[in-house]
Amino acid sequence: MIGEPWVGHDVAVRCLDWSPNVLEIASGSEDGTIRRWNPDTGRQIAPPIKTSPGWVYAVKYSPQGDKFISSGDLDGAICVWSRDGKLLIKIKGHDSAVVSLCWSKDGAHIFSGSFDRTIRKWRAIDGKELVVLRGHTNAVRSLCLTPNERYIVSASNDYSIRIWDLTTNQAVGDVLWHDEQVLAVAMSPDGKYIVSGGLDKKIYVWNLEVVLDRHQVGVPCTSVFSYPFLMVLVV
Repeated sequence: MIGEPWVGHDVAVRCLDWSPNVLEIASGSEDGTIRRWNPDTGRQIAPPIKTSPGWVYAVKYSPQGDKFISSGDLDGAICVWSRDGKLLIKIKGHDSAVVSLCWSKDGAHIFSGSFDRTIRKWRAIDGKELVVLRGHTNAVRSLCLTPNERYIVSASNDYSIRIWDLTTNQAVGDVLWHDEQVLAVAMSPDGKYIVSGGLDKKIYVWNLEVVLDRHQVGVPCTSVFSYPFLMVLVV
């Protein structure tokens, strides 16, 4: 551990995200707040945002860093916030809590995964629902886009990873399987590899359809990140 723990939330922290310029970190908690932190000092840089009663399951900065999205509570809503904490738009459409989020690179679209077992694509400016993807049989816990944004990859509590072609809005290739719930999925910067981790204590590296490698760790894997200078970081 580097430095002292950052203290501010009242109960468990459920999600984290770096800003695109890596100058701040956003956290979402079971206390219903989003907090922004200076990663060098560990101090909060703005008053906390009170989202709604219930947990904050996911938080993601926009690619431009001018806003961020969050999800929480069981009403299935997605909130788009300005950096100063102003609610810009509240998007509704899911039938249950949203637990995974990602942006398109241009910030024009938001993708969400929910306990209602669907993946949805939204227009960010007005919250218009554009696409609903159905196929998972349990909550969609993690999402990532390929660099060319043709495909979105989803990981689910149904033990599976699915690849969706956004030009046809259909699942493609093989369904990829873990032995238990899949909690995290990430794409390599070159778009060749998918990395996944879950409650089965395994990390899988996939070449979209073919397993390239298979590793095991001693505890459940809950988060996977990919950076241009690293293939994968597991938490």
